[in-house]
Parts: sequence; C-alpha cells; structure tokens
Amino acid sequence: MNRNDFRFSERLRVRWAEIDAQKIVFNGHYLMYFDTAVAGYWRALAMPYAQTMAYLDGDLFVRKASVDYLGSAKYDDVLDIGMRCARIGTSSMLFSGAVFRAERLLVSCELVYVFADPHSQTSKPVPAELRGVIEGFEAGAAMVETRVGSWHELGERARAIRTQVFIEEQNIPVEMEWDEADAQAVHAIALNRFGLPLATGRLLQHAPGVARIGRMAVSQAVRGSGVGRAVLDALTNAARQRGDHELVLHAQTSAQSFYARSGFSTRGAVFEEAGIAHIEMTRRL
Repeated sequence: MNRNDFRFSERLRVRWAEIDAQKIVFNGHYLMYFDTAVAGYWRALAMPYAQTMAYLDGDLFVRKASVDYLGSAKYDDVLDIGMRCARIGTSSMLFSGAVFRAERLLVSCELVYVFADPHSQTSKPVPAELRGVIEGFEAGAAMVETRVGSWHELGERARAIRTQVFIEEQNIPVEMEWDEADAQAVHAIALNRFGLPLATGRLLQHAPGVARIGRMAVSQAVRGSGVGRAVLDALTNAARQRGDHELVLHAQTSAQSFYARSGFSTRGAVFEEAGIAHIEMTRRL
C-alpha cells in the first residue's frame, strides 16, 4: 500500500492530547483519523453528507473496523490519511485507509459500511446513483459541473446558495443581498453529480476592460473541496473570453488566502462592507 493508491487524502497534524504515556499516538485515535478522512472523502465527492443521505433515504452504518499497526506517529508529526472505496457490494461498502508520514506507511485499516434504513437500521441496496458517484470518483471523474449563464437561467439555484451563506449564515440583511445588478450579470454555479447547487458567483462590468467578481458563495459542507475554485475559474474564463484584461473583487478577509492562491493581489486597506471586513483584490488576465 502506497500513497499513489489513494486519489484522496486528508492532512492532519498530531496534537498533544493524542499521544499517550509512551509518547506516541494512542492506538484508538487512529480510528478517529480514519473517520476524519472519511468525512473529507465525502467532501471530495462534492456530497454534503446529511443532505445526500436524506435525498437517498438511507444512511451508512459501520459494520466492521480493523486496524493494522506498522509504525508509530509522534507529537507534531504531519500525517496524510489516504482513503478510498475498494469495493461496493449489494448493501455494503469496503473502504481502505492508510496513515502516511511522508512516504512511510504507519497504519492501515479496513472499514465496512452498510447502507441501511435510517430508522430501522435494516440494510437496503446501495442506490445506483451513489454507486455511480463513488465509482466515478475512484476512476478519476470530475465531481462537479460548472455552468455559466444569465440570472434567468441560473438565478433560482444561485439564490438558494446565497440565501444559505449570506443571509442565514452571515446575517446579511435581505435588502442588501438582492439588487438590480443580478439581471445584468453573468452568473456561474457548480452542481454536484446529483444536480445539487453547491457554489455560485457573478461577473459584472466594472469599467471598460475590467471585470468585477462578486457574490461568491460556497455551501459550508463542501468548503475546501475545490468547488469554489471551479466557480472562480469559470467566471475568470468568462471575463477573458469577452476581452477583459483585469479582474477586481472585494474579498472577505477570511477568504483572502483563497483568492491569493488563484493569483489575486491585495490593493488598498481593509474596509467594512455589510458589517464584514473586506479587502480589494485584483488580478491581471
């Protein structure tokens, strides 16, 4: 078993509370590491777990967990927890996991999950939709589809994400969120393999040759999975195709590093917008 066996891995750093009297990670904590990686695996599939299971009218229950200890991790080690679905049966799934420190395999595991009725906890067949998403991911398929279009075409789904993120999560007043610019803007949304909208953003003409990106919103359950980057790239490509030579946006300071990784640079000082700290960022095309 090596790192190349895993399309997905979760990076963790060993905390002081996780080591024992032998000054190594206590054996039971590795199951927590693997469970954390399983949660990350669902994000990599662009599947908000609770919403997905409700849609499929089922849930996954652990039937068996086995761990093989080959080495020990220590305090402050940086670990990569690989996770993959090795087999899907009629109602069960076998996941293989591995803990790596650099290239060294420390611990491996097998986790057996059973898809079952959430109330009676009786097994039922793994839905074909879920099987298709997992098999597609392991085969290297893209997990999101990005669409670009008008408010008329995409507005209903974009509105749902923005309501969830800006109004419900960030408490931005409703009257500040919706404006006439939506009707003139180019919009982008990212959909998962079930057609669930996960992220959105819009593109306006700020000045001749300068495009303004705004209303970037990503559902909380899939942040950090690349879904927001897919929307940002789609809007960037739309600006480039219409001949713009510069992008400008007002980034919430908490998202500044996200835009920096996409080539944006800060300009000016931090300011407040809708009660939230922002900073202007730009990028040449």
